[in-house]
Amino acid sequence: MIQQAIHAQRQASAGLGAAISLKDLHLGYDRTDVISGLSLDVQAGEFIALLGASGCGKTTLLRALAGFVPVRQGQILLDGTDLSQTPPEARGMAMMFQSYALWPHMTVAQNIGYGLKLRGQPKAQIAARVAEIAGLVGLGDLTGRRIAALSGGQKQRVALARSLAVDPPVLLLDEPLSNLDAGTRATMRHEIRALQQRLGLTTILVTHDREEAMSMADRVVILNRGRIAQIGTPEQVYHRPADSYVARFMGATNSLPAELSGKEGITLTLPDGTRAQLPRAQLHIPEPVAPGPAKLIFRSDAVKLGAEQEDGGLILRGKVAQHAYLGSVYRHEIRIGALRLMADAARKMPIGADVDACIPATALSLFPASPRQP
Repeated sequence: MIQQAIHAQRQASAGLGAAISLKDLHLGYDRTDVISGLSLDVQAGEFIALLGASGCGKTTLLRALAGFVPVRQGQILLDGTDLSQTPPEARGMAMMFQSYALWPHMTVAQNIGYGLKLRGQPKAQIAARVAEIAGLVGLGDLTGRRIAALSGGQKQRVALARSLAVDPPVLLLDEPLSNLDAGTRATMRHEIRALQQRLGLTTILVTHDREEAMSMADRVVILNRGRIAQIGTPEQVYHRPADSYVARFMGATNSLPAELSGKEGITLTLPDGTRAQLPRAQLHIPEPVAPGPAKLIFRSDAVKLGAEQEDGGLILRGKVAQHAYLGSVYRHEIRIGALRLMADAARKMPIGADVDACIPATALSLFPASPRQP
């Protein structure tokens, strides 16, 4: 009955995916909470990526949405219907696993149509739906093949097609691209995103890959120890991190000790003992920082080697200790006294060379010296 009600609501809303609302959700194993008091609203047709370090709770949250992890407290609402105690098969959601979970003894067509067969649909209707979905994901010529004869990318398409065949209101993706090579993974990111937008599916992706999350999702939810550290568009979480955990997770690995004094300026004690002043108004300061010890965090691509100092920026003099070629840039390790920082440049600097590392004030994020506990 619940599934029929959800399907009727979706038809009334022009076929878009269902809206999800999580209310004060608590999830865990044994006596330990993995997710504590989490609330999140996902719009119908939105693509959300759950991002965070191992053990942050993102997979537990996804499995709870699918019905595989019981809800200790709170609600999981799908278009206003509470599914917290509803079994997985009655939720109407489709989940795509990291391992694909395909039947090796079946053909591509049989795998795609498996969920429809379980629902008791007529053979002719299953065959028509399988042909439609197989064509949609680029498997139209492979429906008769066995799974063992497919490449990794083709298996991934079969798993995706099987999920889509049942016309789910929500598509749950559990690191589906992690087993693919880099080239295939990049291609599948764009294909999945294009399909999601075309079909209007509400989609939730679990990944530890920030590039994957940013390239596919409308919004990124960064989890830290079972709580939401930040929600925002890819641009927001990348350029305007809410705390030092988010900043580091999004690639801002450079850190400089600072001293906050007064309301207007930031004093930075450089490794050679000299002091520099930074304009507070140009820095990104997302949370209150009390006078005293603090830290400045910034990304390696914000550092300009050998460039002229920008107004209000910071200039550090050091030596090149190491460099590595990343494909589009060279990443340099710059030694500044006891400090090390990473800097990207299009041109390779020789090891041992003296360089000026310039960082614009607008690329610096200021945080308390000790991170707040979630």
